[in-house]
Amino acid sequence: MEKQEQAPASKELKIFFAIVAIYGFAMGMTDSVISNFFMDAYNVTAVQRGFLEFPRELPGLLCFLIIALTSALGDVRLAIISQLLFAFGALVLGLFTPTFAIMALFVFINSLGMHVFFPLQDSIGMSIIGKNGLGKRMGQYNGIRTAFLMLAGIVVFIGFRTGFFSFKTQIKMPFILGAAASIAVAALFFLLYKKYKVYGEVRKKQFRIIIKKEYKIYYVLAILVGVHRQIMFVFGPWVLIEILRRQADTLAFLGIISSFLGIFMLPAVGRLIDRFGTKRLLLAEGFVFIFVYIIYGILTRGFASGTLAHAGLPLIIIFGFFILDRLAMQLGLVRVAYLRSIAVDPADITPTLSTGLSMDHVVSIICAYLGGLVWFQFGAQYVFYAAAVLSIGNVVAALMIKQKRMNTACKTA
Repeated sequence: MEKQEQAPASKELKIFFAIVAIYGFAMGMTDSVISNFFMDAYNVTAVQRGFLEFPRELPGLLCFLIIALTSALGDVRLAIISQLLFAFGALVLGLFTPTFAIMALFVFINSLGMHVFFPLQDSIGMSIIGKNGLGKRMGQYNGIRTAFLMLAGIVVFIGFRTGFFSFKTQIKMPFILGAAASIAVAALFFLLYKKYKVYGEVRKKQFRIIIKKEYKIYYVLAILVGVHRQIMFVFGPWVLIEILRRQADTLAFLGIISSFLGIFMLPAVGRLIDRFGTKRLLLAEGFVFIFVYIIYGILTRGFASGTLAHAGLPLIIIFGFFILDRLAMQLGLVRVAYLRSIAVDPADITPTLSTGLSMDHVVSIICAYLGGLVWFQFGAQYVFYAAAVLSIGNVVAALMIKQKRMNTACKTA
């Protein structure tokens, strides 16, 4: 009888892993090349690039409200809607090259689907996994997603290197393929929805916006993640694109390397969560961010001033730090595991994830705009120096975590 009850859960987990894999491919075909799309199709400046983060990140700001208002749908049905929005936005960008304003609108639609799905993915995943071996399973599905991000990177690299892909043509194949993958994810969620009527912890919820003092450290970490993600997602690649004049194939190649390393790193991080708790990992993450931003700023100043060559060892070093930052940014599972370990009520997880995501995006929108102005007025390196200073907050927040409580929580999670 016990085996019969476990079998469906095993099938649910396999379906979920397939969802994570295909969605990783969709993200790799769209979100990871968006900066090159802006440059090649619209020739945007650093200031305009910062402005474009408003329609890209506004859905993240609104995420907590959207999740709360649509909570009666349940997590899985909302995930289906999010994937259809993602696909619609990507499909329009792939088939047309509209005016700048219309393009920004469909970037918003695509991003809306992407951001609504972020908290749902982890919430659904944790519901299927349960409490036993949470860190291990989270490491596994994050590793699978990273493997398919790498696969997308390989496709992008070959496509742009051979000339089959281009953002200067009417049809932009990376977005078409990303839309197709997202539709496949929606279909798998529809299959999973039938099982969720019987199995799993995800249930229909009432209107809920969760802000509790017990989660204050998680909120601080979420806000700081908004700074890191925005600086290195927007301005990290922009150093390579605008100053070093690198194309989409170069960024895809760097993404392949970081994804390949992440395939092995993320499952290991999941095991470390189960063994040591999240405090030590969050501390390490904070110190990595400080180190990366300081060196990245120094290198950027050298490239912009002409004191460093745009080839050879300096180029290899900045490529290496770009990859290191991408690896550090994949550690979101540590914060999710931390939230799970301190959750007062399991029903708090999805709304708290969405609230944290919205807090993250309030900061990220501001950082994108201010970062573009700082880049233009003072120099690109100061964007990264400011991020290094703010990264000290990660270390302080991690130090505030009560180690005894975390270890106990992790053992029971």
